[in-house]
Amino acid sequence: MKIVVLTKQVPDTNSDRKLNLTTGLTERDASDPVPDEINERALESALKYRDAGGDVEVIVLTIGNDVTKSARKLLSMGADSAVIVEDGSLAGADMVQTAKVLAAALRRIGFDLVLAGNESTDGRGGVVPAMLAELLGLPLLPSLDEIQIAVDAVSGEVQVDGGSLSLRSPLPAVASVTERSAEARFPNFKGIMQAKKKPVTTLSLADLGIVAGPEAPGARSVMVSALERPAKQAGPKIVDDGTAADKLADFLASNRLL
Repeated sequence: MKIVVLTKQVPDTNSDRKLNLTTGLTERDASDPVPDEINERALESALKYRDAGGDVEVIVLTIGNDVTKSARKLLSMGADSAVIVEDGSLAGADMVQTAKVLAAALRRIGFDLVLAGNESTDGRGGVVPAMLAELLGLPLLPSLDEIQIAVDAVSGEVQVDGGSLSLRSPLPAVASVTERSAEARFPNFKGIMQAKKKPVTTLSLADLGIVAGPEAPGARSVMVSALERPAKQAGPKIVDDGTAADKLADFLASNRLL
């Protein structure tokens, strides 16, 4: 079996993130780049299946420039190899173009199961797995809190309003996991040393035989405006002099909170 885990390099989630008000894009140099935590959880799900005796090759796939360091961390966790799609024309690509590139790369790599996080921590669009499944013509198991991988199928639990659903699909398929899924392992010294020797393949759009990116023809997202988050303001203080209840009710009513 071949499992491909989609990964993304993002600004450190423990640092302040900034938005470029001119381009509308995340300032990726504002903090240290790291692999997105939700992708590490997706990778952990694949590694747990292998640890349990599954005969599987685990590949991480990512798009971006200067992302080798993040890819090496995922290799040190236990992935067998990494594939990086690196092309200058992809800078600022939206989710439609991203899914198009990932689909082309997956067709080239080959796979039985595609695993991803349900949404990235820098964009939170949450639709790339669904777009990818549509482009590949495959079933999608979205936002799984629990996932079980078998030789010929994948299944899991997804939360919906008022309950949960049990989903199952034969392979090949696309599945995404939430932050409630497997807790990612920490790379050990042996894994870090082994990661230095594991293969990392870099592909361009020319290698994939496609045209993509913000300037590519077809559907694309266009930024209309970007505004800086307003500064926080202190709320009103109500002193209980016997009229606090009335003042609180008036405040809630004036802000349409009743």
